[in-house]
Amino acid sequence: MLHWRRLFRPLTALLLAAAAVSVPASAATAESSSSVSSGWNDYSCKPSAAHPRPIVLVHGTLANSVDNWLGLAPYLQTRGYCVFALDYGQLDGVPLIYGLGPIDKSAEQLSAYVDKVLAATGAAKVDLVGHSQGGMMPRYYLKFLGGAAKVNQLVAISPSNRGTTLSGLTNLLPYFPGAREWLNLNTPALAQQIIGSDFLTKLNAGGDTVPGVRYTVIATKYDEVVTPYQSQFLTGDNVKNILIQDLCPLDLSEHALIGLTDRIAFHEVANALDPSRARPTTCASVFS
Repeated sequence: MLHWRRLFRPLTALLLAAAAVSVPASAATAESSSSVSSGWNDYSCKPSAAHPRPIVLVHGTLANSVDNWLGLAPYLQTRGYCVFALDYGQLDGVPLIYGLGPIDKSAEQLSAYVDKVLAATGAAKVDLVGHSQGGMMPRYYLKFLGGAAKVNQLVAISPSNRGTTLSGLTNLLPYFPGAREWLNLNTPALAQQIIGSDFLTKLNAGGDTVPGVRYTVIATKYDEVVTPYQSQFLTGDNVKNILIQDLCPLDLSEHALIGLTDRIAFHEVANALDPSRARPTTCASVFS
């Protein structure tokens, strides 16, 4: 039987989303997270010869460009990368919480942001690193919005590539008449990430990848949000799928922690970004 705490986290996410869309517009007075000084998003940064492509970090559902990357952004900065992060998918009247709007529209926002980063840095392409929805949504940009010409690779941490059952909670939706329709209307991105959604059917039709882009997926078997965790993996000659417990069986990170604090996962991100300098990832990588 699934432990109640593993069910509680995704249920909490749904409740937070419901509360968020109930916030009146007058409450949206807090400063946007995109304007918070985070130590990255330095548009004067010029990529080095060692790391010629800027990194664009793409947050997950109910997150933003700061809190999702408090661990990984500094990790990459200290390794000499120009690091940028955007906010996307905000609903009207909902402050600080992003990634809830229609995913195709969020992909358009990513497209515009990549253009902004390329113009500022003078680079020819970027590398994308995303968590959860942020690991899946860029695939729409790559496949349908011309992103393949501007992106070298996508590194996806716990991505919702084929949707989720939310540890089985989505199976309960038919028992609540109007629930799916409410999600579609009020939190489109949540509805679009349910297994079998029209959005995911379109995204995954005709193959998982596009030519010319490399894909890395980093997953944890303890993921309780994007379930089953195997649904995160992609197929294709240009894909590398990684289960973090194959590298360190002691790693107990679940969905949030693998993106927030897991230095074993971060080590694999660094390996993917710079394969010429890649080093084997083990449990000891937490100290690297």
